[in-house]
Amino acid sequence: EKTARALHWREPEELARLEPAARVRRALEDLGPSFVKLGQILATRVDLLPPAWIEEFCKLQDSAPVTPYAALRDQLIEDLGAPPEQIFAEFDPEPIAAASLAQVYRARLHDGSNVILKVRRPKIRKVVEADIRLLAHIAEVAEARIPAVRRYHPAEVVERFARSMRNELDFSAECKNAERIARNFAGIDWISVPKIHWEWVCERLNVQDEVQGIPGRDLEQIESAGLDRKILANRGARAVLKMMLEDGFFHADPHPGNVFYLAQNRIAFIDFGMTGRLSETRRRQLVTLIQGLVHEDAAATADVLQEWNRSDAVLSNAQVDRLTEEIESFTDRYRGVPLVELKFNAMLSDFFKVLREFDLIIPSDLALLAKSFVTLEGLGRQLDPDFDMSGTAEPFLRRAALASYAPNRLLRQGRRALADAESLVSGMPRDLKQLFRMLRQGKLHMEIEVQPLERFGQKLDRAASRVALAIVTAAMIIGLALIARTIDPQLGPALSTIAIMAFFGAIVGGVWLFVSILRSGSEDSKK
Repeated sequence: EKTARALHWREPEELARLEPAARVRRALEDLGPSFVKLGQILATRVDLLPPAWIEEFCKLQDSAPVTPYAALRDQLIEDLGAPPEQIFAEFDPEPIAAASLAQVYRARLHDGSNVILKVRRPKIRKVVEADIRLLAHIAEVAEARIPAVRRYHPAEVVERFARSMRNELDFSAECKNAERIARNFAGIDWISVPKIHWEWVCERLNVQDEVQGIPGRDLEQIESAGLDRKILANRGARAVLKMMLEDGFFHADPHPGNVFYLAQNRIAFIDFGMTGRLSETRRRQLVTLIQGLVHEDAAATADVLQEWNRSDAVLSNAQVDRLTEEIESFTDRYRGVPLVELKFNAMLSDFFKVLREFDLIIPSDLALLAKSFVTLEGLGRQLDPDFDMSGTAEPFLRRAALASYAPNRLLRQGRRALADAESLVSGMPRDLKQLFRMLRQGKLHMEIEVQPLERFGQKLDRAASRVALAIVTAAMIIGLALIARTIDPQLGPALSTIAIMAFFGAIVGGVWLFVSILRSGSEDSKK
């Protein structure tokens, strides 16, 4: 007890010595599973947060204390339709892993196959929904009251977090993701995705083949098994690049815990709860951006970045010129660097530093892609210190660029453009009819909000107030002069008092007018 008390009092001192990012990470860990997941989402926003914060949030581990089997047995029986001892030839009630949302158990089918059961923690959905409501309220208040926070779009981050959490809570959606990726790798024998046993899958339960291989973190076992680390690094990178640039549907968290190495240098991916999607248009834009950087076409790169920008800031011509200069400086910095020496992680960090300088915010799907690239390079260099991420990605980028001009894709784009034009032309008579109807009924209103005009109106209003005060002050002074010439001796004391009061009032009005003019000039000079 004394030791626990000493640790309790020592913890605040330890937290005080931590960097702000580390303190936030510790706070998220203490707040529970939803906040840990939020930190993991924030770790993907390399365009919003500096590298130190990204690195700290990447340390968040999706782990939790073990829930006793008795507490979830009834739920498991309900989902399976019978006790697991009757469904499976063998079932081990001791979990082999415990995450924040689920626990994992091992079982054996009657045909001898080994499977794992990923069981959702009881009542975890209620906890998650309560956390989402709390975070949404905090984001709404922060966005409304703290102007500096608005550029980070906290409400949008929370919305994406809520969507991600609800997807991860649905284990049947995770199984669909796994099967989709398995179909995309059909015919590639060195990539393995666990088979899903759909007869037992539901929202709260995932049953799939157990992967019996070497965990991605166990480098010593890789060596002792005689696997080639260079081949594994190359194959792992090629698999993820295929998912990103060719399939448009990728594993968004390819860290060592989600990768297993099998005999004959084969690779197995697991845990498809977090996936990313890239549309055909987005992939084309990505290739244009990378080609602009490679071929030192800074203007093309700047155009893509402005097209992606999700912030409220609209760059002026001067800012666009500065952005173009920064991109040219960025490409100069990495020109001539040998591919083996090129650190993709550092290059992305420098690139997103440029974005943050101009308050440019890229879409969340691309932030997830960038985070996956960083994780992938780290995994590759862990296996092979000479791993060349840029050289591995070059063939995929070249194929993606050529695919943009493939006849079938151009034909599809032409058909889409013709369909849009046909829709616009066919709908025009109806839209014009509706417009003239609103004009006849006097229901057509136009609202134009231009901030410079609003500021001009405010200045005009202040100027009118000063003119009015100047006229009143001048009238008082003229009136006092007339009164002074026509004072009746019998009413002298009373009129003298009134005149003195009016005189001081005129002085106060004149002083206020003078100070107001000086203050206005000072504010304008600052702006």
